[in-house]
Amino acid sequence: MNKSTAYLLQVRPRVPERLARLEELANNLWYGWDRPTRRLFARLHPGLWKATGHSPKAFLKRVDEQLLLDAAEDQVFIGNFNRVLADYDTYHDYSQPAGGFDWLDRGDLIAYFCAEFGFHESFPIYSGGLGILAGDHCKAASDLRLPFVGVGLLYRQGYFHQTIDGDGNQIASNTDSSFDDLPVSPARHPDGSEAYTSIDLPGRKVNIKIWQARAGHITLYLLDTDMASNNIHDRDITHRLYGGDTVMRIEQEAVLGIGGARALQELGLKPTVWHINEGHAAFMILERIREMIVRDGFDFATSLELVAANTIFTTHTPVPAGHDHFSEGMMQAYFEHYYPELNLNHGQFMALGRTASSPDFNMTTLALRGSRFHNGVSCIHGEVSSQICSEMWPEIEHQENPMTYVTNGVHAPTFLATEWIEVLERYLGSEWNARMNDLKLWEGVYDIPDHVFWSVHQTLKVKMLNAVCERITAQHFRNRGSEAHLDRLLKYVNPENPNILTIGFARRFATYKRATMLFGDMDWLREILHNPERPVVFIFAGKAHPADVPGQDLIRHITHVSKMPEFTGKILIVEGYDLALSRKLVSGVDVWLNNPLYPLEASGTSGMKAGMNGSINLSVLDGWWGESYDGKNGWAIKPVSEALSEEIRTHEETNTLYELLQDQVVPMYYDYGKMGFSPKWVKMAKRSMATIIPRFNSKRMVGEYLAKCYLPASKQYELYTKNEFANAHLLAVWKARVQGAWPGVALRRADQLVAEINYGDSLHFEVEINLNGLTPDDVVVEVLMGFNTKKEPLTSARHYRFEPTGTTNDKGENRFVTELQPEQCGNLEYRIRVYPYHDLLTHPFELGMMRWL
Repeated sequence: MNKSTAYLLQVRPRVPERLARLEELANNLWYGWDRPTRRLFARLHPGLWKATGHSPKAFLKRVDEQLLLDAAEDQVFIGNFNRVLADYDTYHDYSQPAGGFDWLDRGDLIAYFCAEFGFHESFPIYSGGLGILAGDHCKAASDLRLPFVGVGLLYRQGYFHQTIDGDGNQIASNTDSSFDDLPVSPARHPDGSEAYTSIDLPGRKVNIKIWQARAGHITLYLLDTDMASNNIHDRDITHRLYGGDTVMRIEQEAVLGIGGARALQELGLKPTVWHINEGHAAFMILERIREMIVRDGFDFATSLELVAANTIFTTHTPVPAGHDHFSEGMMQAYFEHYYPELNLNHGQFMALGRTASSPDFNMTTLALRGSRFHNGVSCIHGEVSSQICSEMWPEIEHQENPMTYVTNGVHAPTFLATEWIEVLERYLGSEWNARMNDLKLWEGVYDIPDHVFWSVHQTLKVKMLNAVCERITAQHFRNRGSEAHLDRLLKYVNPENPNILTIGFARRFATYKRATMLFGDMDWLREILHNPERPVVFIFAGKAHPADVPGQDLIRHITHVSKMPEFTGKILIVEGYDLALSRKLVSGVDVWLNNPLYPLEASGTSGMKAGMNGSINLSVLDGWWGESYDGKNGWAIKPVSEALSEEIRTHEETNTLYELLQDQVVPMYYDYGKMGFSPKWVKMAKRSMATIIPRFNSKRMVGEYLAKCYLPASKQYELYTKNEFANAHLLAVWKARVQGAWPGVALRRADQLVAEINYGDSLHFEVEINLNGLTPDDVVVEVLMGFNTKKEPLTSARHYRFEPTGTTNDKGENRFVTELQPEQCGNLEYRIRVYPYHDLLTHPFELGMMRWL
């Protein structure tokens, strides 16, 4: 046998005609957020369902045909099948009124670009938070029936599979996906031919195959360079998510941005709104500008205004070092051929992605220059991003620059456990999903009887403990552990005794997330965990990037602590973190722990998922929790002053964590009432659910993008294209004139300074401004007046505009005047400023120019 040849043969079962639509269900990612659909497949053969990674398409290729024949005659299965089909058809009924489509014009189309999409574990083209968020964004767009397409890359190898050895070393393994097992198919032209596109890389052309995946109402287009017509190196460009070096990164981003724009054009799709989710896809801006110049004959400046007008850029990175950047030499090698098509020289091209602080080409800088709508992903992160990106608008105070925020949300139908859905339908009504953002509706959560609420939570906790035990057992035996020691490991996560306080920490292992902060004072931790009357268990899970050695050290550290005799079974680390385990943990733990270093948590979404499932958050007031915490829906670790060292901050916040655990969390959990659970705990868990679901779901998030970004971007683009694009050209010419004149603009007061008046009296202001060739219509002059406080003066000030008198002095300075009556009493302060303004600007300060007196 050793010398024999093994030939592979796949025998596919024939699906009975009565079950033919199983294949339709398997090829629509709607199954990723519809549990009854997934249960249809799982009940046919639970073992095979698990072995195929919960992939309906892979399952149907491997299931025994007799099982399908038996199911076709099983009335219970057919009943469930028909109910799923009824829900599927109702959801996809295009005659139903749309939730968001009616906001946009009939011809509008939103194109959403992202390097990863996390719809379901069976479709492994995601690594973590960014991908899961992108998947939730698409799902909510489908729920709202927006005209929406996603654009990404189709990786042979998604993010790595993780195992952890006995010493806590993370072992990363990658496996190639068979596209036949994924819910994708080749994108096709109207005549049925497969669609392809290409991009130019140094000295060669790279051919790209376009695939498509259906996800409810929306379509996801995915790009693949693994084609025989490409060389070996280029075939690998889309092979692995976030794999390789800087060369691979720039090539992946060129395929995503440039190839993605060309793919949509190849398919005849004409988006009116373009959304760049993180900077990886920013090269799309260059391609769209190039297309306008080559196809329509516009100049570069006009093309830039047209492209930027309907482009949204969302940044998820809370530190400057996290933004992708490439050296000048690398950009020269990859984009030299682009210069003439953009009518730019080398210096002008590099300036598109360069800031004053670095000679590199920064993808975030390109995204900001090529868009007019920019946002962070929480209120705190929006503030942080406005500071990080402030050099883009150097003369504008960061509080007023164009950076805003749209707080992330999670897709409730995906992450809300079925058991909770059934309870919500009973006590809130079947319309709870349609009224998800209605705060008043969610007050109905308080009407759920405490014993019912606790029973659901305990049911989910048992499921979670079963999953944890199963994974810990496999992990333990693979690392050659003994059965006797396994009993000790699983003592406190016994599904038969779900009454032990269980705290979860599951996310990417990055140093700023401080996974090991819990171990800052081991004696104090022992004191908390070693009360036999009130035991506590901590469950850790997560992956560290294969190149992140400090992140992997965190896993080793947790493993080391978990092996200490006094912490055996009380500190557990579970390998192989993925969407399936995530759903179990967020719905089953009692407390969700998150302790990042402020303000480095851009948003965080795992705590939202836990909170909407009745778990209680214990978190640093960073990211989304800074907006959600109200003092009654969880526990908060207030960040220590950023002026202190990281070591001191971590020490102080660790003490706060221990105090909360020892004085509040543990006592409240074990404060059992006569029903066998803590009424105070249930009260807080209810408030957690009632306050988090309506404010932090993805339907609210996408609705906010629609109102703040998509609709205004569509209207702005429509405005710029009027009169054969005359407005875009007019604005480009105006900006060039302002940029040339602005260095010479200066202002001075021409009135008498008044220090005290009575309430009701008027103040007269006069300023004279050297406009350096600009006209009074090109600027706004205003006085800002407000209370003299230590708080930011711009946030509460009232604005009063000056008017030009139409006169100039002997120096050619234009005179502006205003007369006002202060509307407040007390110690006021005022400031006077001038900035360029045009009615066609998307944001009044997008030029980043301002002069203060």
